[in-house]
Amino acid sequence: MGVTIWKQGQRIGVGWHGGHCFQCDACRRGDFGLCKNEKICGIAYDGGYQEYMIAPEEAVAALPDGISADEAAPLLCAGITTFNSLRNAVARSGDIVAVHGLGGLGHLGVQFASKMGFHTVAIARGADKEPLAKQLGADQYIDSDAVNAAQELQKLGGARVILATAPDSKAISAINEGLSSNGKLLVVAAPGQPLEVNPIPLITARRSVQGWPSGIAPDSEDTLRFSARTGVRPMIERLPLEKAAAGYERMISGKVRFRVVLTMGR
Repeated sequence: MGVTIWKQGQRIGVGWHGGHCFQCDACRRGDFGLCKNEKICGIAYDGGYQEYMIAPEEAVAALPDGISADEAAPLLCAGITTFNSLRNAVARSGDIVAVHGLGGLGHLGVQFASKMGFHTVAIARGADKEPLAKQLGADQYIDSDAVNAAQELQKLGGARVILATAPDSKAISAINEGLSSNGKLLVVAAPGQPLEVNPIPLITARRSVQGWPSGIAPDSEDTLRFSARTGVRPMIERLPLEKAAAGYERMISGKVRFRVVLTMGR
C-alpha cells in the first residue's frame, strides 16, 4: 500500500541488503549500506525460495532489458559484491588488479575487473583453471599451487588491489604480500578465521586491508546495467523450485559451477 515508484508487472529483484531503518546514524548520513538495523533478505523476512515474496520498497532493484531473471539472481549477490567493491577501490584503469579465487565471486570479479580496464590477474589453484581465467578476461593467470603468488605479483610490480574472493584465511594472509605500495587487500570472502598480516610491510609500503559487504538497491541497478552493457554474465546451473534442497547441497559441496538458480517452471 502506498508504493508509487514501482509498477505492477515491472521486472525487479532483491539482493542481500533487504532494507534499512532510515533512523540510525548511518542512515541519517545517507550511508544505508551500513544501517545498524539492516534487514537481510531471507533472514529478516522470507526470501526467494518461493514463487512469491514481500520486500520493503527501498530494497527493490529494477532489472534492465537484456538480463534474464536467471542471470540477474547471482548478479544481485556475488555480482554486486565484486562490482561495487572494485569500483570503490583505489585502482584506476591500467592498474594491476588481482582476483584471488575463481569461484562464485571470483569468476565475476575477473570479468568486472577486465571490463573496467584493469590489468587483470587471476589467481587460483591448479593449471587447469587457466583456460577459464583467460576466457573470463584475465590478462594473466597465476597457479598458486605451482608458484608463490605474492612473489609473482611483485615481479609484475605489485597489485594495486587484490580482491580476495576465496574463503581461505591462510591463502588470503599469504597473498597480501603481493600488493604494491599504497595497495589495498580488498576482502569480500568470509572464511570465518582470523587473517594474519605482517605490520612492517603494511606500514612501510602504506598498504591497507579493507572489507566490503555488498551494496544497496541502486548499487544493484548499477551492477545490472553495467553487466547488460558489457556482457558480464554469471555461470549458472538451473534447477526447478521443487529441487531447492538438492541445489543447496550441490552449492555447499562446491560441485556447482558456479551458482545454482531456482526457476519457477514458467
